Amino acid sequence: MLLFILKRLALTVLVVAITSIIAFLLVHLSGDPAAAMAGEGASASDIAAVRQLYGFDRPLFVQYLDWIGRVLQGDFGRSHYLRMDVRTILAEHIPVTATLGILALSFALLLSIPLGVLAALRPNTLVDRIALWIAVAGQALPSFLFALGLMYLFGVYLRWLPISGGSTWVHFLLPSIALGYYATPAIMRLTRSGMMDVMQSDHVRTARAYGLSPWRVVVRHGLRHAIIPVVSLAAVQLGFMLGGSIVIETIFSLKGLGYLAWESIQRADIEVIQAILLVIAVAYAVLTLLADLLNAALDPRIRIN
Repeated sequence: MLLFILKRLALTVLVVAITSIIAFLLVHLSGDPAAAMAGEGASASDIAAVRQLYGFDRPLFVQYLDWIGRVLQGDFGRSHYLRMDVRTILAEHIPVTATLGILALSFALLLSIPLGVLAALRPNTLVDRIALWIAVAGQALPSFLFALGLMYLFGVYLRWLPISGGSTWVHFLLPSIALGYYATPAIMRLTRSGMMDVMQSDHVRTARAYGLSPWRVVVRHGLRHAIIPVVSLAAVQLGFMLGGSIVIETIFSLKGLGYLAWESIQRADIEVIQAILLVIAVAYAVLTLLADLLNAALDPRIRIN
């Protein structure tokens, strides 16, 4: 197990290193950062002054080494627009996105896994058709349209829940449902197909032959094995929620990373954009690592192979 962890950890570090290079190059190769920071009406001398002030006149390799060296020391630079340390800005926005992502994934898992299990145990029944309808609706309905529908129904018409802001946990209910529903179809389909395969396997038939209760057969011998690919998918979905929640955050006026990324792109705030890309990449890599370790704990065959 220790060797397995070390291999996965080394792979995670390599992925983060490569992603940091890509994030740095994407910002610098998408255009002249000095011209973007100087503004549309800036003269050539102003652009040159900005380029020299921020070190954009140096080779990209030197700029990257300087940037990644500061990042490894916990220094993400300073926002030229907000006149604040990027680390302070991230500390204000990351908790919002993290809370939204965790609640959204929790909603998706609580809805999709039971439906997937029931659909697998009762194929071609009403439960299976309802699960299929939910999956189709989740894929076909745009997240912003579903979010607006939730806002009108529960916030405007029924007046049960707030529709903007993030001061309390109640404010996160509607955006979490809107964001989590988008991940429900994939998790539910994977749970259903995995359960149908596992329930026809030899070890499940043996467990039934020993007279174990149906609940124990389904949960301990069925779901435990079927849930392994779901863990990996859930980690990817959580990473997507952390990085792709800009629409939901904008609709519900949540000041998270997605909203900050959109604002930073509009302002050409290079340091903030680079920091956000790196934070999201690290989150993806760490979540994938945790999913691999959890899968290895659930199924010893994974770490043996």
